[in-house]
Amino acid sequence: QVQLVESGGGLVQAGGSLRLSCAASGGTFSNYAMGWFRQAPGKERDFVAAISWRGRTTYYADSVKGRFTISRDNAKKTVYLQMNSLKPEDTAVYYCAAEGGVRVTTSGAEYDYWGQGTAVTVSS
Repeated sequence: QVQLVESGGGLVQAGGSLRLSCAASGGTFSNYAMGWFRQAPGKERDFVAAISWRGRTTYYADSVKGRFTISRDNAKKTVYLQMNSLKPEDTAVYYCAAEGGVRVTTSGAEYDYWGQGTAVTVSS
């Protein structure tokens, strides 16, 4: 069983930056690919970014490509999402998730464990 706890959300002006963190416990962190997803009010949960267990492979949603960077520190059992040039449409609750499969996936249905989420609000 893996527990995930996100932090780093908050209120920021458009054009600003935030770094989200997701700390894992209760499992072998390096065995899992990690992903970030987000859910805006009244909308479905969307894929944001994912990273392989060694960090060599990353995927991004087109909407965040070039602005967001996912990274991980297996020694600290933490995955990060650096968000730059934030836009009001980035406002959402951001969730991290762990996936124990062989390949990194962008499908939320493939992820095994989820955090409770951290809210990001971008004001215009």
